[in-house]
Amino acid sequence: MVSSFNPTPRTLMGPGPSDVNPRILSALARPTIGHLDPEFIRLMDETKQLLQYAFQTKNELTIPVSAPGSAGMETCFVNLVEPGDKVVVCVNGVFGGRMADNVRRVGGEAVLIEDEWGTPVDPEKLKATLSEHRDAKIVAFVHAETSTGVRSDAKTLCSIAKEHDCLTIVDCVTSLAGVEVNLDGWGADAAYSGTQKCLSCVPGLSPISLSDVAVKRIKSRTTQVSSWFLDLNLVMGYWGEGQTRAYHHTAPVNALYGLHESLVILKEEGLEASWARHQQNHLALRAGLEALGLEFIVAEDYRLPQLNAVTIPDGVDEGSVRKQLLQQFNLEIGAGLGALAGKVWRIGLMGYASNPRNVLFCTNALESVLSGYNAHINKGVATEAVQEAYA
Repeated sequence: MVSSFNPTPRTLMGPGPSDVNPRILSALARPTIGHLDPEFIRLMDETKQLLQYAFQTKNELTIPVSAPGSAGMETCFVNLVEPGDKVVVCVNGVFGGRMADNVRRVGGEAVLIEDEWGTPVDPEKLKATLSEHRDAKIVAFVHAETSTGVRSDAKTLCSIAKEHDCLTIVDCVTSLAGVEVNLDGWGADAAYSGTQKCLSCVPGLSPISLSDVAVKRIKSRTTQVSSWFLDLNLVMGYWGEGQTRAYHHTAPVNALYGLHESLVILKEEGLEASWARHQQNHLALRAGLEALGLEFIVAEDYRLPQLNAVTIPDGVDEGSVRKQLLQQFNLEIGAGLGALAGKVWRIGLMGYASNPRNVLFCTNALESVLSGYNAHINKGVATEAVQEAYA
């Protein structure tokens, strides 16, 4: 007989989703009201303002798309890229590759700049490519590459793009609220994120923000946006200003309660404090993992504190370790993707999950499981290393 579903509580320290703050879980359970209810419209307006704070932007078109981060990505590309447009895509991991796929699917021409996985996008390569392809209209890159844990220099890349009269599309899925994201300071034209990473909300919504220049590009298109649901010309009729809203779709009301609460929590903590907390817990995790003998694949200057990609000891079956962590400790960490599959673990310290208890829990659980494999690790030193890092 099928009964109610009650999942086993887990500690989520993979690449996402992250642990959801109990305040957000409580918000999700509040009474559902209509998606055109005046009270809900007030919440929509507050959510837009809070997202502007999180993205550090004054962009009027700053809203959550009613679908996961991948839909936020697609929203930017289907609205800004027309058939035949040349788009320079910087690829240094899985998600840069997905950007390129989006360009091709809407009929654009993707010009790839490829960097080794685990390294940031090379600004000099972008300069050279744009000098060669002077008819390029857009530059797309991932700020925080989830597949590798590397951060690229968004401000420099946006500046180079602007010098060549290109718009920019920036993937901020893993970076928003975990490290500095400053759309206005960067001069970025379009950015998208997800709710399930450092915002510690449930999956299913994708915050986006587009500049006035990007909106003008959308309104001056010579071809129709290929997606009805993601056409921002239509969506803005619902997410516009004031009480009068045009029905576009039934918004996920309770999910938006959760996003609103997560943004309130972020505002209460403060952006700088959130970034500092992620960095502090990363340094403690780094101390513990390096004491064990594990190594990071990303150089410290470009390393994301909220997404830690570490090497797997010789002779260890990485999948078996993750399975044991889940079964014995109810702890989830992530596997490598693409070129890094089977070579790294991805350990997340995102949002509510970025705390000292989780850092100690993860290092101790890893030590316990790896000891059973007779892996070449340093035993009995990780806890002290973590504690010293916090001290």
